[in-house]
Amino acid sequence: MTYLIDRRLQGKNKSAVNRERFLRRYKAQIKDAVGRAIKGRSITDIENGEKVSIPVKDVNEPHFGHAHGGVWEVVSPGNTEYQKGDQINRPKSGGGGSGRGRAGNSEQTTEDDFIFELTREEFMNYFFEDLELPNMVKTQLAQTVEFKNQRAGYNVSGTPSNIHVLRSLRGALGRRIAVGGPTRKAMKQAEQELKRLQELGFDDDDVRVLELKHKIHHLHTKLLAIPFIDPFDLRYTNRIKVPKPSTQAVMFCIMDVSGSMDEMRKDTAKRFFILLYLFLKRVYEKIEVVFIRHHTAAAEVDEDEFFHSRESGGTVVSSALHMLQKILSERYGQGDWNAYVAQASDGDNWDNDSVLCKQILVNHIMPRVQYYTYVEITDGPPQNLWEQYTEVAENNANFAMQKIITPADIYPVFRELFKKQATR
Repeated sequence: MTYLIDRRLQGKNKSAVNRERFLRRYKAQIKDAVGRAIKGRSITDIENGEKVSIPVKDVNEPHFGHAHGGVWEVVSPGNTEYQKGDQINRPKSGGGGSGRGRAGNSEQTTEDDFIFELTREEFMNYFFEDLELPNMVKTQLAQTVEFKNQRAGYNVSGTPSNIHVLRSLRGALGRRIAVGGPTRKAMKQAEQELKRLQELGFDDDDVRVLELKHKIHHLHTKLLAIPFIDPFDLRYTNRIKVPKPSTQAVMFCIMDVSGSMDEMRKDTAKRFFILLYLFLKRVYEKIEVVFIRHHTAAAEVDEDEFFHSRESGGTVVSSALHMLQKILSERYGQGDWNAYVAQASDGDNWDNDSVLCKQILVNHIMPRVQYYTYVEITDGPPQNLWEQYTEVAENNANFAMQKIITPADIYPVFRELFKKQATR
């Protein structure tokens, strides 16, 4: 028989095993709560934890109880409502003993939800699960910011390999000057007095001359006793960890908000934008997000209006591309920004406008962006916009497009993107 002994430290969270068991048991309810949180959360806040609530009826534990079967009698205090022989109906919802959440004469009981907080890692795991990302990619996206060591002054303690020789010698020289200053001044005065006595003709065996010589010898010995370098003088190079510096990036989110884009398609598009944002967070420390929505006309809006407004009418995609080109030129045209574009649409567009979209992309946008991703959220046949974008993808390695039906179809767009990032 083999015995396995787990000697790993459990850490401060002593209920980690129970927490994992709880998360496995109520996985479906937690996934629903995470889905609701994603809809109401900003793209830039996706990496934080979340407080999720589960109805109490879903977490109630089964238990055994003694049922009142057969015929039984009870003794109740006197009242003015019932008399001997009256029959009383059985209380609804399993009896009124607990009375939890009961209000007035309502027959329906209400209970507070069970609320607990998901950590950042747990929230990200549930978010990635719907996208069906490989485990390696989940780890890459959920990892923290990379740091590098950077010099930050000096310390009075450290390892011998980090001793700063010049700084230590400079400190030792200053210490010797400061400590030996009074002694050096007294020795100089004694030497001047001795020189004056010798000029006046005092003999070397004179008492005053002998005293001055003895004093000078004593002071000189005292100066020599000052150590050349002391452990107090040692200075060590101090290194701190700082976020790895990187250039800045801007992420453009373009989405069709015409009548054909329902809430389900917008929710899928939001997951697509979130995934691209998480990828950029791994590479860039500073990211700005620009939201452009369009139907027959385009407008730059905030995130809330971007995902929740809905317009009726047709679709003119070129209006959004014109605005993208304008913003790139006016605000991000200095060459200091890495531009990434994510476009989501159901593929509907005016026939003549799709050709114009292709021309704008090829001539003005693609030379100025690092990567352009397009997703067509539909289960129907390809539209004319898809055909024109296919020609753009054939001639541009930094253009990726994919048709999406469910959130699990998002990852193929990023598979090539991650591969490119690894080989840079």
